[in-house]
Amino acid sequence: MVVLVLILAAIVTLDKWPVNEYAITPGDATSVAPLVKIKGVVSETHRGKIMLTDVYLSSLNGWQWLIMHFEHHVQFVSSNELVDPGVPTDELQAQGYLQMSDSKRAAQVAAFDALGWKTPATPTGAIVNSVVVPSPARRAGIQVADEIVGVNGANVDSACSLIAAMHSLRAGATVHLSIKHARISAKGVISYRKASIVTLKTTTPPKGIGSAGCAGVNGAGTSYLGVAIENGNSYRFPAQVTINTANIGGPSAGLAMTLTLIDKMSRQSISGNQPIAATGTIDVFGNVGDVGGVAEKTVAVQRAGAKYFFVPQVEVATAKAAAQPGLKIIGVTTLAQALRDLRALGGAAPQPLTPPR
Repeated sequence: MVVLVLILAAIVTLDKWPVNEYAITPGDATSVAPLVKIKGVVSETHRGKIMLTDVYLSSLNGWQWLIMHFEHHVQFVSSNELVDPGVPTDELQAQGYLQMSDSKRAAQVAAFDALGWKTPATPTGAIVNSVVVPSPARRAGIQVADEIVGVNGANVDSACSLIAAMHSLRAGATVHLSIKHARISAKGVISYRKASIVTLKTTTPPKGIGSAGCAGVNGAGTSYLGVAIENGNSYRFPAQVTINTANIGGPSAGLAMTLTLIDKMSRQSISGNQPIAATGTIDVFGNVGDVGGVAEKTVAVQRAGAKYFFVPQVEVATAKAAAQPGLKIIGVTTLAQALRDLRALGGAAPQPLTPPR
C-alpha cells in the first residue's frame, strides 16, 4: 500500500513538474494541390501528388517527458532552441503563422518567376517577428506580425528604414510609432487593421547588441525598442493564389508549395505523376533553406506512400538515417535544381498554360 501511494505521489508530482523541453513527433504528409486555388490564369491538377509534411510540437510536463523517452521517432528540443534570448515561448504560434505567411508569398514569387512572369515588389514597412520581454515594445502591446510603417511622422518602408529612424534617438526618448496591428485568426490567417499610433519610451540597449548592418547606419544605436524585424513587401502577381494552410505554421512547406504552384500552372506534370514529398524553406530567389524535424518528417512521408522526398542538401544524412527501403532522398539547394531532378525522374519541364505577358 505504501509503495502504491508513493507511485501515485510520484505520478502527480511529475504531472505538475514543468520541463524546459518540447517534443517533435511525426505529423502528416498532405497533398498540396487540393489546398490551392488560382484565379486569373489557367490551371489544372495533374495525377500524382506533391506533398508538404509537418511535425507536431508539444510542450511537456515531467510525466510526458518521461513517457516519450520510450517512444520511437521523437526529437526533444529545449525552449532555448526554439526562441531567441529574451523572447518568450508564448510567441511561438504567432511566429509560426507569420513564417507560413511569408513562405506562401515567397512560393508565389518563385513559382511565377520559374514560369516566366515578373512579380514587382513594393516595400511596405518593417514587420515584427519577435518581441523581447521585458521591453518598451512589449509594454506598449506590440505583437508578432504587427507592421511598423512610421516613426514620429516619418515613413518607414523597410527594416533598415526603421533602424535608421531610431538610430540617433537617445535612450528614454518618446517615440510615436505608426503601426498596422495584425489579426491572426484561430487557423493562422493574418490580416491587418488600419495604421494607428502607439506611443512609448525607449530604453538603453542591452549589452551585446551590435551594428544592424544597414547602409548608412554606423555602430550600435542608443535607443531600444525590443523587437526583431523583417522587411515588409507587397507583390504584383499575375493571378490570385490562395493556399489553405489552416493550423499549419512555420516556413518548411515553402518548397512543396512552390513545386505545386508550378505543377498546377504547367501543361504537364513536373513530377511525372508520381507521389513525391518536399520540405525546405523557399525565398523569392528560389533558394532552398534548411528546416527542423527532418527525421520525423521522413517518417510521415514514408507512411503517406511517397516515392521521393526532396530535402535541403544539408539534411540529406538525417533523412536517409530515418528512411526505410522504398523512399529515395534527394537533396537540393535551389528550386532550379529541384526542377532538374524532377525531370530526371520523368517529370516535364515547366511550361505555363497561360503564356506570360
